[in-house]
Amino acid sequence: MSESMHRPLRVAIIGAGPAGVYTADSLQKADIDFEVSIDLFDRYPAPFGLIRYGVAPDHPRIKGIINALHRVMDRGDIRFIGNVDYGTDIHLDELRKFYDVIVFATGAIKDARLNIPGVEAENSFGAAEFVSWYDGHPDVDRHWDLSAREVAVIGNGNVALDVARVLSRPARQMLETEIPDNVYQGLNASQVTDVHIFGRRGPAQVKFTPLELRELKTVDDLDIILYEDDFEFDEASEKAAEENNQVRNMVNTLTNWLLEQEDHPEGTGASRRLHLHFLEAPEEILTENGKVAGLRMQRMELDGTGNVRGTGEMKMYPIQAVYRAVGYFGSAVPEIQFDEERGIIKNAEGRVLNADGQHAQGLYTAGWIKRGPVGLIGHTKGDALETIGHIIEDVDHLYTAENPDEAAILKLLEQRGIEYSDWQGWQKLDSHEINLGDIESETGPVERERVKVVDRDEQVRISRARAREAAHSSHS
Repeated sequence: MSESMHRPLRVAIIGAGPAGVYTADSLQKADIDFEVSIDLFDRYPAPFGLIRYGVAPDHPRIKGIINALHRVMDRGDIRFIGNVDYGTDIHLDELRKFYDVIVFATGAIKDARLNIPGVEAENSFGAAEFVSWYDGHPDVDRHWDLSAREVAVIGNGNVALDVARVLSRPARQMLETEIPDNVYQGLNASQVTDVHIFGRRGPAQVKFTPLELRELKTVDDLDIILYEDDFEFDEASEKAAEENNQVRNMVNTLTNWLLEQEDHPEGTGASRRLHLHFLEAPEEILTENGKVAGLRMQRMELDGTGNVRGTGEMKMYPIQAVYRAVGYFGSAVPEIQFDEERGIIKNAEGRVLNADGQHAQGLYTAGWIKRGPVGLIGHTKGDALETIGHIIEDVDHLYTAENPDEAAILKLLEQRGIEYSDWQGWQKLDSHEINLGDIESETGPVERERVKVVDRDEQVRISRARAREAAHSSHS
């Protein structure tokens, strides 16, 4: 560190999801001989990113993750600045005036593309869109078309299971979660009777985890239907089940469900059915008058290595809606080199690269926008540590900020009329949502931990209540 440097290293992190929070936390806890001053920006008034807007609300374990992130932010050594959109409200050259380091942790929120005919049909949905709707994302339409009776979910990961479970679960069960009222009303009016989950490989190759699979059994009034022909295991599958506890648990659970089904192969008469299909690959979404009318699938077979090959055998399913859960994909970040194929910022171990392939001084990245949408929370923490390690290595070459005063960025936002939110504002919004949890429903009093506020303007109004009162008083 330069001996002439007598101020904290100013760091801006763009994105207040898990990657952004863990990066800030790792830097504050690092064994370094200089101080840091960190501002955590987010385009939304509320923090926590994909944990707030990308995970099914009936996942109780997610509360623990949010609580951990909340504790980090509540220490007071990381400043939250929400409702500020990088590339719109503030630009790279402006941030460089206030910060020595800028870390992009913007995540991956778009759906990866499924390249088959008919994918653009009406009622062909990206799973990420649906997740955003039921999670009360402020930028998503409040209405969702749930008029289809038979729907397909393409994918064998946890997001596919989340989507299928929410579509299958009675609305009264969802009322116990934090879903907004418009989501409850939409699910309560749903016409869905049959949900089909399709995976292109076998039961031993599924990507969801045992906990998510077992959660299907918590859904009321639902029959889970499996198909004996789908239970194919090659040498690689059997080896995986022997050597990997998670694979063995998944295979045993699914096999036991199939055995339990022998007495009721068509189900027990529940009002909804969830069909689990394996070794089926999508070939075409069939349409009629521009709407989804069916799904043509090709039968696959295992090739001995755990991979699959097509058999040429086709089957058509009468489906009126398709949810594509084939993965997330990153979005380009303004003024930053982007890898369009992988959906990530071009980087070397977290160092952002310029057009010449060299490190763009002072610019870094972390999380899914750095490495792609893979890995769980543990991977995100390790990923953040790698990026922080490079920031520390580069620290003697980072002093670029012309105006490192912590108040300067806030003055600029105020001059532009940007109604940014802060941590105290989030605490007000958090308390407000918790207070909304004690409601009367058509089924009687229901205790809910919270009810999310969906509207962005309302979030800002609640978060900035005191700031607006003070501004009003100063003009009186």
